[in-house]
Amino acid sequence: MNMQTNAPIPGVSADQVVFHRTELNVILSLYGRFVAAGEWRDYGISSLREVAIFSVFRRSAEYPLYRIEKRPKLRNKQGMYAVVGMDGQVLRRGHDLKTVLRVLERKLIRSVDTPD
Repeated sequence: MNMQTNAPIPGVSADQVVFHRTELNVILSLYGRFVAAGEWRDYGISSLREVAIFSVFRRSAEYPLYRIEKRPKLRNKQGMYAVVGMDGQVLRRGHDLKTVLRVLERKLIRSVDTPD
């Protein structure tokens, strides 16, 4: 995996963790499919000192349904990407973002399938 330092981004200090453009492309692709299915309606991005968080909401005025987290300090341990549920339970953790997001793709398949 190519490790890059945080490039200067307006409004983000150098010691904050941010999602890279390629990571955001993967996340937003999944987000768009859930929006098209009518499951998700809003999102928020937080860049903190030790974690970057992409939060997904059904409505903008409630708690996030899921949080996609990037924690670079866990890179050599459990993996720096995680999907966390509304209750705080880690649904999946790993080193590859696409693999970690599969736990949500399964939910998309179930929501699109309609029983006869």
